[in-house]
Amino acid sequence: MSEETRSQWLKIVLVASGVIFLVGVAALMQVWPAGFAWTPRQYEYEQMIMGVYAILGIFLLLASRAPAKHHSLILFAGWSSVVHGLVMGAQAVVDETERTHLIGDVPALIVIGVALILLAPSTRQRSSQEQTN
Repeated sequence: MSEETRSQWLKIVLVASGVIFLVGVAALMQVWPAGFAWTPRQYEYEQMIMGVYAILGIFLLLASRAPAKHHSLILFAGWSSVVHGLVMGAQAVVDETERTHLIGDVPALIVIGVALILLAPSTRQRSSQEQTN
């Protein structure tokens, strides 16, 4: 994949994941609570996680304008999403009442995380961006 194509895909993934984190997490908790909210409902936890993900979503949207300048943020969003998904997956396997998360937010977080990690700006992209500034 060329650097240009990779950069275009990264921008698409940043915008999509930014929007999902900004408004999608809250919406999915309401539309499909079995796949995106924990049982019993813990509204204080849900408000906290929605706030954290909404802010991350805003910063991912901002990063989509110049991804090479936001390498650390992109990798943080990617790795933290993968780890969050893996921890939740392990918890869902152990707690049979939470198994639907294995087809809900667990794969969603892992897919977003892996995409961000794989598409993160390369060292060459960051170097060329720094030289132009």
